[in-house]
Amino acid sequence: MALHAFGPDDDAPVFVISVAAQLAGMHAQTLRQYDRLGLVTPSRTQGGGRRYSARDVARLREVQRLSQDEGISLAGILRIMTLENQVDALQARVAELTHALREAEIASGRRVFAVGPTGDAMAIRPGERPRHTRSQALVLWDALSR
Repeated sequence: MALHAFGPDDDAPVFVISVAAQLAGMHAQTLRQYDRLGLVTPSRTQGGGRRYSARDVARLREVQRLSQDEGISLAGILRIMTLENQVDALQARVAELTHALREAEIASGRRVFAVGPTGDAMAIRPGERPRHTRSQALVLWDALSR
């Protein structure tokens, strides 16, 4: 979904149940049922009214697609969505740890350089061989050994 200047982001709870139902092509009672089952849980106002975000509407459409086009039960859809959320969380954690590892490698001061056939030095990862060079020479520079 494209965001426009001064427009709400995907997670902003802006749609009342009737508008969300219309956007998703469903009846408002269906949205209430999905909320009770935990398939799509909208934000609540102080008075208890449901407020749906653009992301919620997209999830409603996906629930409808899985149910109608794929013939998956609501319990199955809930399991699929739970597993997708777990995968997303794990992928985010892997990216976070990968970034932390790279930062730690940089902070350690340990770098590996290779010299190409033209004499140009290039930084490479530890254990990696230079690409498209005939030389197998690796030079290890460790700031801590000085």
